[in-house]
Amino acid sequence: MEPDLATVVAVCRDGEHRFSKPVTASISLLAGLGVEGDAHAGVTVRHRSRVAVDPTQPNLRQVHLLHEELFEELARAGFGVKPGQLGENITTRGIDLLALPRHTVLRIGAEAIIEVTGLRNPCAQINSFQSGLLKQVAHLDADGRLVRKAGIMGVVLRGGRVGPGDAIRAEIPSLPHLPLERV
Repeated sequence: MEPDLATVVAVCRDGEHRFSKPVTASISLLAGLGVEGDAHAGVTVRHRSRVAVDPTQPNLRQVHLLHEELFEELARAGFGVKPGQLGENITTRGIDLLALPRHTVLRIGAEAIIEVTGLRNPCAQINSFQSGLLKQVAHLDADGRLVRKAGIMGVVLRGGRVGPGDAIRAEIPSLPHLPLERV
C-alpha cells in the first residue's frame, strides 16, 4: 500500500489506567515520554503488570497504535469495536502495522516521529470488555504460533501534535529486519 495513503483515523488518551481511552480532537506526543496526559506516558514502564515485575525497565510502550481494519474484521465475527475502546492512542488506516519490522520509524503529521518497538500483548481484560474478544485478537495459527492482532507499541523520538487526517509515513529500517515481538 502507498505510504501516503496511510492516515490517522482517531486519537485517544486517558490519564487513568482504564481499559478504554476516550477519543479526543488531538494528542501531543512528547519525545522520550509518550502521549501527554496519558497514564502510560513516562521514561520507565507504566503498564501495571510490568511495573510490578520491574518498575525501572524502559518504557517501550509509550504509544499504542491500532489499525482500524481490525474493527472491520471483528465486526464480521460479531464484535462491535470503535476507536479507543481497545486502549489505543492512535487508530490508523491504510498501513499494515503488524507487518512492520521492529525499529520502523513512523512519521505522523508535520512533526511527530515514533519508533516501533513491538506488539501489544492483549490480556484477559479484553474479555471483560466483550466476552470472547481475546480469542479474536490473540490465537494460535495452523502451525501453533501465537498470532497477536491488538496493535503495536512504540516510543516517541520526536514530539508533535497528532490528529485525525494526519498522514503516516513509514521508514523501514535496513536489513536484516527484526520481527515484531511482544513488548
